[in-house]
Amino acid sequence: PASLCISVNEQVVHGIPSSKCVLKEGDIVSVDCGTFMKGFVGDSAYTFAVGEVSEEVRQLMRVTKEALYKGTEQARAGNRVGDVSAAVQAHAEAYGYGVVRELEGHGLGRKMHEDPGVPNYGARGRGPLLKEGMVICIEPMINMGTKAVVFERDGWTVRTRDRKPAAHYEFAVAVRRDGPDVLTDFSIIEQALND
Repeated sequence: PASLCISVNEQVVHGIPSSKCVLKEGDIVSVDCGTFMKGFVGDSAYTFAVGEVSEEVRQLMRVTKEALYKGTEQARAGNRVGDVSAAVQAHAEAYGYGVVRELEGHGLGRKMHEDPGVPNYGARGRGPLLKEGMVICIEPMINMGTKAVVFERDGWTVRTRDRKPAAHYEFAVAVRRDGPDVLTDFSIIEQALND
């Protein structure tokens, strides 16, 4: 129902922007953006801090982004989806965070959601084989508390059951034999945040 998914604090993903939501110091906001260009799709997400956030929330954001990078390292031809999934899960759970099970990353190409699904939990060496030239979205959705989520009545918004904050970061990654090729990196965002 909107051009961007904007999820605030305990909203994990698919939040619908609204003038009713007024952001305040200490909030976190996840922005998920898909693009369509020349018959192909791009997808990326980033979680922003509004002003100063607590150290506990800052750690959630940092660990979620680190989990994304750990999963991305595994996106190489010859590995399996489970290698990506297990890397994300192991890193997030090492900090006691909940890893959402009901939502996952996905293949990407001419449609927004293609095969294979890319869960944020799983076992190494399992799942579909990653092949040269595939494009997948890796998108950890990590909760500060329980992994349990609730699907809101609006039919879109997903929030944490315990109403603790969640963070969400996403890359579109081309699978290569010599390692992952990140197609939607955060360099522009992080340069703007540091200016």
